[in-house]
Amino acid sequence: MNTHPPDDAEDLGLLFGSDKKALRKALVARRQSMPDHAERSLLLQRVLRTWLVERGDASIGVYWPIKGEFDALPGLFRWQEAGRESDAVEAIVQRRIGLPVVDKEQRTLKFHVWYPGCPMEEDAYGIPKPKGTDTFEPTLLFVPCVGYGPGGYRLGYGGGFYDRTLSELSPKPFTVGLGFANAFLPDLAPEPHDVPLDAILNENGLVWPLPEPSHWMR
Repeated sequence: MNTHPPDDAEDLGLLFGSDKKALRKALVARRQSMPDHAERSLLLQRVLRTWLVERGDASIGVYWPIKGEFDALPGLFRWQEAGRESDAVEAIVQRRIGLPVVDKEQRTLKFHVWYPGCPMEEDAYGIPKPKGTDTFEPTLLFVPCVGYGPGGYRLGYGGGFYDRTLSELSPKPFTVGLGFANAFLPDLAPEPHDVPLDAILNENGLVWPLPEPSHWMR
């Protein structure tokens, strides 16, 4: 009997249907076992850096990668270093990168400044977090996607941390999902409380929002 999950995310959706717990488990298992994970990650790093060129943000929130997630930190560190070079010449505001720290009482996330080599400690879930650094509210937030579907909807781990955090932040940051192409679920049905992401990137480029028809109907 073949116990390996299907190779295509659409097949996973058909297999597990509305059982999102099983679907999450299968998607994470496949992501962790991708033979071309390094190659896909390199492509997504390039997409990320190119996409950031057009953005004017100085404060970005991101996640510490777990369970085979795409690691955005190297690309963001290069973005930060480019900003510092500009600061020296043009006195532009210094760019900040933040990692989430769980507020146990509110079950929301606060973003603490991160930089390579900063003091770190594990949170209650065993995920590294900055220790003793300043907090800030990002204007741009990169969100990990276990899966994602049409309309910018994301399948997360089911804890609701990002949903609760975004409902409290004002102004709300621009939200960008990061995931690999094989995590796309064409039949993903959002829950009534789900809020779509503003954009989604994978190793092939920007996949949400869809381009205007005039851009491709030539």
